[in-house]
This record gives sequence, C-alpha cells and structure tokens, in this order.
Amino acid sequence: MVKATHTVELPPGMTLLNSNHRVHHYRRARIVKALRNAAKEAAAGLPALDGCGPVRIIAVLHPHDRRRRDPANWYPSVKAAVDGLVDAGVLTDDDHTRVIGPDMRLGDVVCGTQLVLHLHPLAA
Repeated sequence: MVKATHTVELPPGMTLLNSNHRVHHYRRARIVKALRNAAKEAAAGLPALDGCGPVRIIAVLHPHDRRRRDPANWYPSVKAAVDGLVDAGVLTDDDHTRVIGPDMRLGDVVCGTQLVLHLHPLAA
C-alpha cells in the first residue's frame, strides 16, 4: 500500500544554518526560531502522519547557483525545520521510532536558496 507523499517548502531566500559556519549563539537561536516557524506555517493543514508507522523525510537543498556543495552540511537547518513539523502537529516527535532520516539531497538551482522537505509515511 502506497501512502500519499507530502511536501513542505520553506520560503526561498531564508537564512540557513550550515555546519561549516560558526555563528554567534544569539544569531543562531534567531535563525533556528525563524526556520521552525516557517516549517510550522508551511505544514499548516497537513494531517498527523505518524499514526500508522514511521515517516521517511528527504530534505532537498535547492541552491542559488551551481557550485559544488555537500548537502549534509545544511543538517542544522533541516533539524530546525523538522522541529517545526513537530510544532505543527504533523509529527508527534522526531525520534528514531517515528522518523527515518532526514536524508539530505541537492536539488535544482532556484532564485534564492530554498529548503524543501518530502515526507513519505511508511506502513507499520
């Protein structure tokens, strides 16, 4: 049985966190809060997805140019966005029993860097 896939798109041009950048903790907290709130708003209206089994999350980073990148470096941004899904009630929690991933991918070039989460509910 294949279940529906849901997509959560954060607005393009948001400031994202990168593991290679050293950011002051106050600035980092503001960025995390903005990412969580953006994901919560983008997920508004989605049903709760973790009632029948885990949810696989594929996070796609759409960069603003074609330079080489390691998409796993943007994991701190994805973590904040997944926490926003919990805030929105799409996920009860983001522990290992409810979430598989998030798996990081590099997507197509867009105007302004964008983070997109693809949620795939799996059967129990």
